[in-house]
Amino acid sequence: MDARTIIAALRRGEVPSDEGLRWFATGLADGTVTSAQAGAFAMGVCLRGLPEEARAVLTLAMRDSGHVLQWDLPGPVLDKHSTGGVGDCVSLVLAPMLAACGVYVPMISGRGLGHTGGTLDKLEAIPGYATDPSEDRLRAVLREAGCAIVSASEGIAPADKRLYAIRDVTATVESLDLITASILSKKLAAGLEGLVLDVKVGSGAFMKTMEEARALARALVGTAKAAGCPTTALITDMDQPLADALGNALEVRASMEVLTEAAGGPLLELSVALGAELLAGTGIDGGAARLRESVASGAAAERFGHMVHGLGGPVDFVARWREMLPQAPVVIDVPAPEAGHVAAIDGEALGLTVVRLGGGREVESDPVDPSVGLSHVVRLGQRLEAGQPLARVHAASEDAARAAARAVQAAIRVGEVPDAGSLVRERIA
Repeated sequence: MDARTIIAALRRGEVPSDEGLRWFATGLADGTVTSAQAGAFAMGVCLRGLPEEARAVLTLAMRDSGHVLQWDLPGPVLDKHSTGGVGDCVSLVLAPMLAACGVYVPMISGRGLGHTGGTLDKLEAIPGYATDPSEDRLRAVLREAGCAIVSASEGIAPADKRLYAIRDVTATVESLDLITASILSKKLAAGLEGLVLDVKVGSGAFMKTMEEARALARALVGTAKAAGCPTTALITDMDQPLADALGNALEVRASMEVLTEAAGGPLLELSVALGAELLAGTGIDGGAARLRESVASGAAAERFGHMVHGLGGPVDFVARWREMLPQAPVVIDVPAPEAGHVAAIDGEALGLTVVRLGGGREVESDPVDPSVGLSHVVRLGQRLEAGQPLARVHAASEDAARAAARAVQAAIRVGEVPDAGSLVRERIA
């Protein structure tokens, strides 16, 4: 086996052999495959695609390229994964809610990809939070807090870790086959007993149409079940940001407003819907009510605080999060150019605006500024007068703020009242 033969087969439209796919996954993990070859492979899969059987082989080969965790805990081990959107900080809300309901959530998460924010980047806005603990520390935090949101260690799906970073900078993020293999190789390596998938659809998602979203949801569910992990998927709306904030510290702030101030809205509602799906799969009745009570009682916030402290953050973060999160030096409002209703929001354009502010990566080595982003983003259908804010820009400089303001005005269209879509559009089991 060699990388050139496998890449050439993809170029010709042929399906690599199972042995070839397993060899390539091993080569990604041990360095036999170069970054250039990995990029060519990703582009080949993106352009040519893989049949279902080959996709499953690649997924399991990437999972088995490293260590697969096993657990001995007094409760179900469950997790959730989102396919990526803007203003999507559900993980920060849902993991501690589930933990407060007796579930253990070893959430292996990723960094920003394309125009979407990364859960790890958001958590690193919290002073001291370490996303890469040792396995012993991970196990200790999970047992005490009930949840631990961390990166894949060097030993967890190393083939995916390598390919994930390359996809981000080679315009191959949108490949259904690579998304499936990336998500599930990490999730299946976490030793889960159940998984719920949040498949985004709309202007701020990688999947822009319901047909694309259904195809991805079915690929994910089918591949996960073939690997022995009970899985369902919800196709959810991403025609506008889920929270009204985009950017790392700003999305932590939005999550803490739910956990500590019982803020309602789409972020809480989707967290409850996904959590109820997971709890129902374990035979726990009344999941939605239990999840809401975990927020109202403060139990979910307490679990989040234990997780933060256990992973190196401040012991009093839950009490003092407002003063601890970094803040950008320049903050300006973006005025609506005319009166009317918010008719459309280009979520991808907003996400890329945050990347250009420094809140994401344009190349693999870019540093991330946790303080920048957008807040107070308007909602679809909202009535505005000329000059009312479309959003608030948080930037590192005046020039960056003005450029972002122009991008926001171009991304949000004011006009007639749009048709309202439901937050959860479909369930795939």
